[in-house]
Amino acid sequence: LKSPWSLLFSFSLPLERSSEDVDIIFARLKEVKAFEKFHPNLLQQICLCGYYENLEKGITLFRQGDIGTNWYAVLTGSLDVKVSDTSNHQDAVTICTLGIGTAFGESILDNTPRHATIVTREHSELLRIEQKDFKALWEKYRQYMSGLLTPPYGVMETGSNNDSKYERLDMRWWTPLIDPHIPHHPTKTITQVPSEKILRAGKILRNTILSRAPHMIRDRKYHLKTYRQCCVGTELVDWMMQQSPCVHLRTQAVGMWQVLLEEGVLNHVDQEHHFQDKYLFYRFLDDEREDAPLPTEEEKKECDEELQDTMLLLSQIGPDAHMRMILRKPPGQRTVDDLEFIYEELLHIKALSHLSTTVKRELAGVLIFESHPKAGTVLFNQGEEGTSWYIILKGSVNVVIYGKGVVCTLHEGDDFGKLALVNDAPRAASIEDFNRILRDVEANTVRLKEHDQDVLVLEKIPAGNRISNQGNSQPQHKYIVMSGTPEKILEHFLETMRLEATLNEATDSVLNDFIMMHCVFMPNSQLCPALMPSQGTEQEKMDYALNNKRRVIRLVLQWAALYGDLLQEDEAAMAFLEEFYVSVSDDTRMIAALKEQLPELEKIHKVLLQLFNTSDDRAQKRQPIRGSDEVLFKVYCIDQTYTTIRVPVSSSVKEVIGAVADKLGSGEGLIIVKMSSGGEKVVLKPHDVSVFTTLSVNGRLFACPRDQFDALAPLPEQEGPSTGTVGTFELMSSKDLAHQMTIYDWELFNCVHELELIYHTFGRHNFKKTTANLDLFLRRFNEIQFWVVTEICLCSQLSKRVQLLKKYIKIAAHCKEYKNLNSFFAIIMGLSNVAVSRLSLTWEKLPSKFKKIYAEFESLMDPSRNHRAYRLTVAKLDPPIIPFMPLLIKDMTFTHEGNKTFTDNLVNFEKMRMIANTVRTVKFCRSQSFNPEAALTNKNHQDVRSYVRQLNVIDNQRTLSQMSHRLEPRRA
Repeated sequence: LKSPWSLLFSFSLPLERSSEDVDIIFARLKEVKAFEKFHPNLLQQICLCGYYENLEKGITLFRQGDIGTNWYAVLTGSLDVKVSDTSNHQDAVTICTLGIGTAFGESILDNTPRHATIVTREHSELLRIEQKDFKALWEKYRQYMSGLLTPPYGVMETGSNNDSKYERLDMRWWTPLIDPHIPHHPTKTITQVPSEKILRAGKILRNTILSRAPHMIRDRKYHLKTYRQCCVGTELVDWMMQQSPCVHLRTQAVGMWQVLLEEGVLNHVDQEHHFQDKYLFYRFLDDEREDAPLPTEEEKKECDEELQDTMLLLSQIGPDAHMRMILRKPPGQRTVDDLEFIYEELLHIKALSHLSTTVKRELAGVLIFESHPKAGTVLFNQGEEGTSWYIILKGSVNVVIYGKGVVCTLHEGDDFGKLALVNDAPRAASIEDFNRILRDVEANTVRLKEHDQDVLVLEKIPAGNRISNQGNSQPQHKYIVMSGTPEKILEHFLETMRLEATLNEATDSVLNDFIMMHCVFMPNSQLCPALMPSQGTEQEKMDYALNNKRRVIRLVLQWAALYGDLLQEDEAAMAFLEEFYVSVSDDTRMIAALKEQLPELEKIHKVLLQLFNTSDDRAQKRQPIRGSDEVLFKVYCIDQTYTTIRVPVSSSVKEVIGAVADKLGSGEGLIIVKMSSGGEKVVLKPHDVSVFTTLSVNGRLFACPRDQFDALAPLPEQEGPSTGTVGTFELMSSKDLAHQMTIYDWELFNCVHELELIYHTFGRHNFKKTTANLDLFLRRFNEIQFWVVTEICLCSQLSKRVQLLKKYIKIAAHCKEYKNLNSFFAIIMGLSNVAVSRLSLTWEKLPSKFKKIYAEFESLMDPSRNHRAYRLTVAKLDPPIIPFMPLLIKDMTFTHEGNKTFTDNLVNFEKMRMIANTVRTVKFCRSQSFNPEAALTNKNHQDVRSYVRQLNVIDNQRTLSQMSHRLEPRRA
């Protein structure tokens, strides 16, 4: 599939781009780190002259010593920076990696040779600007660019010798070493002068407290000493949680108050503590004066109006302050909650994605915080012995080599220090804590070998000192599987299974991980024979039945429960279940020890009956789409006529071509093409499956000879509606619309099998399985998003558009109330689409009450700290929940791409465990059934129900942007 970036830049060549094209590209580039500080005028010019580059892994962009011709910014992927001290490129050493948002190539300004060789580390997308255009931008916007480019073109704040300087804009560092010579001041105010924003925030909070709860700020006595006009930490946390719906947890409120403390707007009375949720005294800056004035009535009114905006601001920057507060503590003083907070952050840092969970948890205990606010600070010099490993939390750093200058700039999330620079070659840094952690992990590792080869790797971890039901203390340590061969992993789980545990007990979660993920490394055709050994003597078979059969019964029960209806599509699995049932029944008659398993056997029998019946109750519900279900589908030809084929949902492209060829009478040289409404064409590969459900909202399938590919054009019907439906749905209640949307979304979500997430992540073609239900649920998200944009852009009357904005904000609020986060986010993302967000005249007319609600909703979409705002919201909800599915997919993809599936020919079970943990989120969200409100369901809502299930939308972003410009032309 083509990426969103390729779609953005495929509109036209740079010189042919319209203002609508530029608007769309501009909106996306603003979100890229490399451009976030660029002046809007400069960024618009970049949108006009930038080219899009799509590069596979291993492509050399340019070599060290070449004369440059282009400047680049990384949109997706990553590139290695390689430097050689000889003329032989084979000697080049990778010194660092450039990630998303980094920019490089400024040497084209004066035609100096490239200082390094750049090679794509993975599939990457770049923005490229040619030398003549970049020079023209430099001449016109030098005052804006000089502070953004790396030296010698950018501005250095300290000294003139740039050979080994690290430029910082606003840097934060984490390092696993504490320098014993540097005193730590966790309570010290970070900034000498508070910013105006935080000063104002402190004033608003103080005045609001004095207005609503004046008893909180008063003189207090402790140990015979009186502390003037102060508050208690726990009371401040309680109060903040009562004031705003955007504050979900006490730890979140702690972070928000810590923001004020860092800037000196709030202080501990003795300057001894950072902010804590304890009986500690804190004082506002205004109350440090003896004659601190009380707020006037006018000030109280202003503060009431600004309170929610202030809460929103603090909730967005609070997590960073909380993180800095924890990292300033000496490692020995960190609480269990502190370590968990850091660990959660480490999960989402790409530089650490390959490390095991144990290593990440150990790192949480030794990482500390460094702040380098002054640009030009040197962290270490080339040739010095390294003692620390660094990860950039915020800001940027230049990598400089003697004689070559700045070779690249690293940004947020990048790391360095493990391989530092010594004479242009790597050297092993002496990083005590990091190496100690790796040594400790290895010391706690047990390796089972066969024929001198590892076949199972276990790691010893603390189990917690729990007390069993019998009162006996449980072991203090347990062993978890890190990697192994499929057979040995299965053998280990069977041997360590606790038969006394009930089926749903948490102790079975590790077994659930295996059952959920085995399709990746041990398909049913391999698993079933392993559970039913047919080799050996009669005595060996008897011993197996006696010792292992009860454990296999437990595993099969959980396996059948997870797979459900999917087993019907697997002949090997069905044959195994039949054989296994007969075998266990026979063994039960022969072996007395198995008779106590009779209830378990009956359970198997019931599960089989329940799974594979076709009762009326099941027929009344929406049923999941199975791969074997047949579908009638239109496939269009080059003359825009179509042929209708009937094939199974899971058919491959090759099978689709065969079905089309049967209808057309000839299939020689045919290809199948996905066509979007915007004219974007993708030739499908013969092994691709689920092609019908992976189309875009208005996408269509075409079949044509390869030589006619260029002549294909979208159908008129793909353009979408030409008139809006505001006249219809403005009469419908916002609550009814949200309710019916939630009923439909729940039906779609409930049909998604957990295994579809795994097929989607690892590639459905690798399993030859369909992900049709997941595809339809993901497409629903896009459909709702485009519905919002379509209706607003089709509404020519300004006052009606304002009403539409209000309507959608109300529907979003009700979706959030129903815990339908998928539709909630789809609506908010629709409202933030550039075609809607640019309608300034419309937004200006929106009442301030709705603007505040929308701002609060937008804050939940904030992607910073790995969507922390959203995750905090979900953590407070009880099921049933319809989650924001695109984020779940992103989490799984991040884990999959950052970790190898096999290491040294062994299954990386640590990776399987992480992915299974994400998939369990879906299970949790559906652990309670969604029951529609009877009061709303019993009304005659057939018209609303039909409307939300048949949305007609425009999904061509360029068309929507053009319509938006016709509604409100760009202001001069």
